[in-house]
Amino acid sequence: MRASLVSAAILGLASQAASIDPLVIKGSKWFNSKTGAQFFVKGIDYQPDITSTSTVRDPLADIAGCTRDLPFLKDLGVNAIRVYQTEPFGNHDKCMSMLSDAGIYVMLDLSTPTETINRDTPSYDVDLLGYYQRKVDAFSKYDNIFAFLAGNEVTNAYNNTGASAYVKAALRDVKSYIKSKHLTIPVGYATNDDADIRWQLQTYFDCGSISDRADFYGINLYEWCGPSATFESSGYANVVKNFTNWDVPVLLTEYGCNAIKPRTFPEIAAIYGSNMTSSFSGGFVYEYVEEPNEYGLVKVSGSTGTKTADYEYFKKALAAVNPSGVSMSSYTPSGKQQSCPSVSASNNWIASSSLPPSPSNATCSCMMSTLTCVSKQSSIPTSAGDLEKFGQSVSSIFGTVCGTVDCGAVSGNATTGKYGKYSFCDPLQRVSWVMTEWYNDQRNVDGACDFGGFAKIVSVKSTDDSSCSDQKDDSQPSKGGSSDKGDSSSSSSAAAKTLGGAPSMAALSVSAVLAMLTSALI
Repeated sequence: MRASLVSAAILGLASQAASIDPLVIKGSKWFNSKTGAQFFVKGIDYQPDITSTSTVRDPLADIAGCTRDLPFLKDLGVNAIRVYQTEPFGNHDKCMSMLSDAGIYVMLDLSTPTETINRDTPSYDVDLLGYYQRKVDAFSKYDNIFAFLAGNEVTNAYNNTGASAYVKAALRDVKSYIKSKHLTIPVGYATNDDADIRWQLQTYFDCGSISDRADFYGINLYEWCGPSATFESSGYANVVKNFTNWDVPVLLTEYGCNAIKPRTFPEIAAIYGSNMTSSFSGGFVYEYVEEPNEYGLVKVSGSTGTKTADYEYFKKALAAVNPSGVSMSSYTPSGKQQSCPSVSASNNWIASSSLPPSPSNATCSCMMSTLTCVSKQSSIPTSAGDLEKFGQSVSSIFGTVCGTVDCGAVSGNATTGKYGKYSFCDPLQRVSWVMTEWYNDQRNVDGACDFGGFAKIVSVKSTDDSSCSDQKDDSQPSKGGSSDKGDSSSSSSAAAKTLGGAPSMAALSVSAVLAMLTSALI
């Protein structure tokens, strides 16, 4: 049964006593598992102190910031926050406990500017999966974590719809990891609202097997601008119509056009009114903190916060709504799962329903044990300058080798749905495979394994890799997940609005660097 008991509370795992009721998904709705009442998200996007897209900020590890902001969140009357950037390495106990005690749930993005899938040159490897797994481990113990997001606006145009295959693969593997830990936290996806690919995106993340599909779907919607707009004229009616009889929960993961200031938020009456509550579960206003884009409700400076002109308007509008839902016991799901969109230029869609394989450290380690010409470097550089030099070296190697040797084993094609058996290995492993193929092609002649001093010859027991694809990892997190690699394509929308998803070399993940270098092969 698709939606039964997808819970955000991990009972018995949290060290503190539960102070907030678990939420569960049934059909296309969230419910309070104890009272059976339908749950509507009255939320706000929360990401204080984003000053650059190449530095991860973790507000849930900032006790002073949480102490400063909690009174505002309580005063606004929100029951949930969405947090874009966190790290699995800090201590989040105090902030998460404060939020739980205040009755505030948390939806958490798994990606950050430094750990994500790049929309223009997508790749998905053991390092990224390992990072996502570590974030699940770090936050799943808290009783108020009610959902994870596997991506945010990664695909935002027809020409990068192929990236959705990689995001969906990551979503699939995170769901599998959560299940292996005997947890039941739902994993979804948040998209921008592009009319040209709107339907294709939402059906793509709903099609396929239960293990592949998103548990819920979020939309970042900024169409309702100013008090003169209506449900119909704003375009909201068209968006809502697309989700008639949907089979999983849908909500607004961002909303709040600021083209007309101050914002009075007339759309809130519609979001929590009869026009939308049959198919939508509320939403998150964008956003809590004031940034240069002027969407914030609070200006923060050190330990103090100051209300912006939008603050009281939002508070008043939210307090005025009391959405009417159904009880869990009386509700019978009737939504229908969607078919995958056809792959064609005429359909504005180039992502196959065949997804990239699940990354396996064991497979990659096995492959490396069979290679005779490998990188001299044992780790990938992290500084911008060294990473750029590394990228240039690898680019030259791929350019030299892959015009002669078939490099399909370390590359993938999201449109055809064909992925090499080592396409998910890390950049050093993949370039080592490429250099060995060249060395073998050149019949091991002197100098064939040099590549400008980048490579070295090693002795191996066997060059037979036929069993490597059968190697599987256990349920422990994959390796990787350092906090100093990344791009900006699916980080917070603040970053996306600033850079338009075009990351600098300093902000690129090493996987994204290699993906760019090998994109000609795909």
